[in-house]
Amino acid sequence: MGDISLKRKIIKIAKVSTLSLVLLVVIGLIFPTWTPRIKGDNSISLLKQIEINGTKQEVMIRGVDRHNPIVIFVHGGPGCSEIPYVRKYQDILEQKFTIVHYDQRGSGKSYHFFEDYSDLSTDLLVDDLLELTDYVQELLGQPKVLLIGHSFGTYIGIKAAAKAPDKFAAYIGIGQVADTISSELDGLNYSIEQATLAGNKQDVERLELLREPIQRGETSTPRDMLRKYGGAARLIDDNRDYYTGFLVHPEYNLLDVIRYLRGVSLSQPPLLQEELDNRITDIVQRLDIPAYFVMGQYDYMTSVHSAKAYFDTLQAPVKDFVIFQNSAHYPQFEEKELFAAWLNKLWSELAE
Repeated sequence: MGDISLKRKIIKIAKVSTLSLVLLVVIGLIFPTWTPRIKGDNSISLLKQIEINGTKQEVMIRGVDRHNPIVIFVHGGPGCSEIPYVRKYQDILEQKFTIVHYDQRGSGKSYHFFEDYSDLSTDLLVDDLLELTDYVQELLGQPKVLLIGHSFGTYIGIKAAAKAPDKFAAYIGIGQVADTISSELDGLNYSIEQATLAGNKQDVERLELLREPIQRGETSTPRDMLRKYGGAARLIDDNRDYYTGFLVHPEYNLLDVIRYLRGVSLSQPPLLQEELDNRITDIVQRLDIPAYFVMGQYDYMTSVHSAKAYFDTLQAPVKDFVIFQNSAHYPQFEEKELFAAWLNKLWSELAE
């Protein structure tokens, strides 16, 4: 009799647990999303989908004064939206600038399950960015914006700056992409050097086997190796930022996380192949606006050496190559105070 009673209790507990889990998942899928309000009569804190170039794309706009200069950030990846976690790194910037982030077509909250993405290309993403720029300029009543690309977003950003320079006050490339194979080989050599110094023979052997495939453009330096040896981030944990953003920040719910993962798997194969086949160093050789390449000293996701070689050949009316000494691929996050001070100074110079 006791065994039957115990068995019934176990079954009841299992049913309740399963029902609770299902309920939590459903709530996670449909839970409303928002970005926290910023105090102030002229502040703006907006998270919404807008129609851009024939599809709905998610836009987040934040700042203490909507009359401040506009900055549009173009995320990298491809497909790696920064909306889930970026607020923690831009609080200082929001004091002096109106900051715009958006999930690119097919990425993050802009991924739509039944939409056809067979025509996805960087040219299409450039057109999206230019239409977004028009939207933001009209919304905020300002004729020019600062355009900042990060990582793969610099491929899109610099093409947009070249195509429509009249829309932008300046172009800033953080972790600027250049010659992909050259950059990947820099990352490989760095990882091998660090693994050798650490006495990790197995890592060295694994990496050496990749040299010829990387030279042929068939693969890239493993990102887990770059992270392990400090070539991706030094002062932050970018993977942990994503996990925390997905779990506790209000900009994304569980359904958005699924969209994010689907978007990464959709975007990366065709767009990375396009980057490899069509070197940005051949496509954009001149900008008609000021251009700034901003690199972390230890960046081997997009190597400093490769970016500097591109910078040296790029023609622009004003240009500067800026290195943040203590960071890797994310100087705007790893050294956010210094980056904010630099951007404030730059805007003052541009406004003169």
